[in-house]
Amino acid sequence: MAINPVAVFRVGELYTNDQIRFALEVENLGGIRPSVDARRNLRHIAIMTAAEESGRVMAENPYHDRIEGDILLYTAQGREGDQQLAGRNKRLVEQYSNPLPFYGFMNTGHQTYRFLGLLELLRHYRETQADRRGILRQVWLFEFRIHAQPDVVPVDHAGAISATLLSESRRNPLSELEREVADGVQEADQVANISLEAEILRSRLIQILPYRFEHLIKALMESSGFRDVTVTSASGDGGIDLNAYVEDNNDFFAGTHVQTQVKRWRHAVGSVEINNFRGALSASAKGIFITTSHYTRAAIVEARHSQKPSITLINGDRLSMIVQRTGLKIETFM
Repeated sequence: MAINPVAVFRVGELYTNDQIRFALEVENLGGIRPSVDARRNLRHIAIMTAAEESGRVMAENPYHDRIEGDILLYTAQGREGDQQLAGRNKRLVEQYSNPLPFYGFMNTGHQTYRFLGLLELLRHYRETQADRRGILRQVWLFEFRIHAQPDVVPVDHAGAISATLLSESRRNPLSELEREVADGVQEADQVANISLEAEILRSRLIQILPYRFEHLIKALMESSGFRDVTVTSASGDGGIDLNAYVEDNNDFFAGTHVQTQVKRWRHAVGSVEINNFRGALSASAKGIFITTSHYTRAAIVEARHSQKPSITLINGDRLSMIVQRTGLKIETFM
């Protein structure tokens, strides 16, 4: 069967596995497909993702890939056991120092892939996940920015295009603290052990629709010593998702006004989000930021800034533990 040769990839268009393989000179299997020269120097990488939006069940896709806006959350290779930052996984971090083109493709089934655009590696970090056997393990997560523009990428010019994109994007490079992600519950002064039940619960929390998720947090706060908890309107909230007050039976903080922002995200929350949230707070309110994901170290530093109002951070691991402790039934919000 003749293969229609591809010299240009267009964002949003579909390509067969063979078209990608021959155009980019990569292997026809695997999620990370590097192309190297005769000296084993990396030329480019094709990254194939089966994000949760594709509808694959966990048994078929234990990688938990996810696209949020223009961010691709990509789990490294290795279906069982702890993943290592070695081999093809290690190839991904080469883009920090060398602006090589990374091609992003979404698996649509039947050996067909949709071109997402060129990818830019923002950060990578370890996370606890459950593998397809239901066993907890340590995996490597990579956060990529999807560049949907230019929407036409000639293979022969992809290197120059990628170099320009990354140069423009990195004029204000991420600080080291912004690249680093906090080590889960340990940063929240919680126990280091994450149970399988808690991790499965966290993965289910991410599936809840945003508006229902806000109401889940409302119920959680009502079960945790707050009164008059209200969800703000979808528009015009200025970054505030919930308002609440500490119950009167709290001798130290009775009546304290608390404002909360929630992010049903998989990718990490950075210092920009924390700073923006602080700017939206009422002058007398205390702030709580809740996410189903993690915080960068820069976000934690910003939240604890000694000369600014402190903000309480609750990450996904801690959130799932709170849900377990209160006995809240999340099925009501699914």
